[in-house]
Amino acid sequence: MSINGTVRHIPEYSEYTSTMRWLILIALMLGTMMQVIDTTIVSVAIPQMMGNLGVTVDQIAWVTTGYIISTVIVLPLTGWLSSFYGRKNYLTASIIIFTVSSFLCGISWDLNSLVFFRVLQGLGGAALLSVAQAVIMEIFPPAQVGMVQAIYGLGVIAGPTIGPTLGGWITDNYNWPWIFFINVPIGIIAATMTFMFIHNSKHQTPSSRVDFIGIGLMAVGLGTMQTILEKGHREGWYESPLIIWMTIISIATLIAFVVWELRIDHPAVNLRVLKNRGLAAGSLFGAVLGFGLFGGTFVIPLFLQGVRHYTAQQSGFMLLPGALATAFVMPIVGRLVSKVSSRLLVALGAVGFVISMFMLQTMTMDTGPDQMFWPLVIRGASMGFLFVPLTMATLLGLRGRDISEGSGLFNLTRQVGGSMGIAVLSTMVDHRTIMHRANLVEYVSLLNPIALERLRGVQMMLMSKGASLEAARLGALKMIDGAVHGQATIMAFEDVFHFVAVFFLCALPLLLLFNKGKASRQAGPGPID
Repeated sequence: MSINGTVRHIPEYSEYTSTMRWLILIALMLGTMMQVIDTTIVSVAIPQMMGNLGVTVDQIAWVTTGYIISTVIVLPLTGWLSSFYGRKNYLTASIIIFTVSSFLCGISWDLNSLVFFRVLQGLGGAALLSVAQAVIMEIFPPAQVGMVQAIYGLGVIAGPTIGPTLGGWITDNYNWPWIFFINVPIGIIAATMTFMFIHNSKHQTPSSRVDFIGIGLMAVGLGTMQTILEKGHREGWYESPLIIWMTIISIATLIAFVVWELRIDHPAVNLRVLKNRGLAAGSLFGAVLGFGLFGGTFVIPLFLQGVRHYTAQQSGFMLLPGALATAFVMPIVGRLVSKVSSRLLVALGAVGFVISMFMLQTMTMDTGPDQMFWPLVIRGASMGFLFVPLTMATLLGLRGRDISEGSGLFNLTRQVGGSMGIAVLSTMVDHRTIMHRANLVEYVSLLNPIALERLRGVQMMLMSKGASLEAARLGALKMIDGAVHGQATIMAFEDVFHFVAVFFLCALPLLLLFNKGKASRQAGPGPID
């Protein structure tokens, strides 16, 4: 449209009625919830899968690893794929691929078929995060984007918490294939609504060229990097030649990928969009958010199940108040985001998260639901303050095709940050447990009168219950050893929570890179150069 020779760009949100926008949001939320929950829901069904399929722990781990690797590889490509095939077609096809592969996972006949279908599931699931986020930024008026992102973000943040709870309930009451079958009706509804209501973006101009070299370099680099993060702990990290070679390959191919993408005119992944300071800072902080979100969601159930001996379902219910706190806070933050500086809101969320980590640092062998309630509630509320302002500050400075490309990179860093969090914290728990145990054992000696008195006391207690002298002596030693190991484990978890708190504090200076203003957009998407 032209007025006095000036091109006027009509905002894309004007093409949609209010009803259509909210129906699209429902469809996008359904798809995102499936994708995020399926990242964690499988973990609690692993033992049942091992028994049914007759495989080892290392073999069954590929059910999770394959899914995450394929998701990570496709995430940076979602902007290009959305332009190449059209946003409507690509998003609908992704939901269909995810839904069909979910059904195929449920009817898998052996491990190889299950892993293959999980890889397909990950390929379809990548678009359900980044493209969905880009759609929201484009089809809603600027005044509504903050609140809508808050509603959409409930699925992203609450998903990792709901996954283990839902998975535990399903595996306890039904069988592991049902953790996949539940996606089928949801996926059919989401795909139908997406195809009916979403239009292709006018700002996405498909390229006739396919950057096969860039795609290949990225697939190898990100695939090997994610494999290192997933398998490094089990392989003993750099004691393993496999991990060493994969690290060399990953670094070399990722460097080559960056150089190649910056040199060609039509890259598969437009890294030039990172010139936007908000996107670059947001992507870095997104990695920190992923580290805390996925790492914390991994470590806390590990403590509850490994130390307190809760079931997966009980652990999930322990995390539920935090998820409810997130759900309560997010709509409030959605309203605040257009009135208060995003930097301030993210800072408040980060400080609240740090406080919750220091509160969790006081755990003992007797810590139960009452003691963990407020730390987990504060953690959940803090996540609500982090997600929406961070997303807005990261993406609102982008226009047109840059939104989908930036969204893919932002979600990639959060996913990789989550994988790093799980890898680093799981390794840290084991190493710090060994270290603390070695230190404590020095004090448990027959030369230590306090330890000797404790050993004799336990031995006498066992003998009073009918144990023989030899059985009581061995039983006492075993109980003392268990107490030492338990205390060492508690100290290791304290170290982990302290580390996560300090990690978040060190990331706070990144907020200085964000714009000082509020998360409000003055106009719709502009022209594409």
